[in-house]
Amino acid sequence: MDINNTQKYEKMIKAATRPSPVLKDTVKAFAVGGGICVLGQLLLTAYSKVFENEQSAKTLVSVTLIFAAAVLTGFGVFDKIAKFSGAGTLVPITGFANSVVSPAIEYKTEGWVLGLGAKIFTIAGPVIAYGTVASVIYGVIYWITTLF
Repeated sequence: MDINNTQKYEKMIKAATRPSPVLKDTVKAFAVGGGICVLGQLLLTAYSKVFENEQSAKTLVSVTLIFAAAVLTGFGVFDKIAKFSGAGTLVPITGFANSVVSPAIEYKTEGWVLGLGAKIFTIAGPVIAYGTVASVIYGVIYWITTLF
């Protein structure tokens, strides 16, 4: 591609794309992500009143948020919330639940083994793999620094 065609192409791209409303998108992402976190805190407060063991309450909050995100994904509501808020739904636990349930729904027609079983972690798999590798590296670095 020569320089004139590259410049023409760049002009065409600029003309076809509209600028992103960064401030508006940031506020929506912050509001929805913050809302999910507030919901988690409210659940923790409520569960802490029921359970004496704080760890049980924290575990139940995680389970509740994962279950809610999975159910909302199944009914197509989570996708609408994500479309509205963008990165706001990527609060780790709800975003992870969505990333597991979405491929499961999409590939269920291909069968249990080659569809659901093979594709369920297509989005979440790299997160799990790189997260595990990063945690091992961090653990080794932490271990080495505590030796001295």
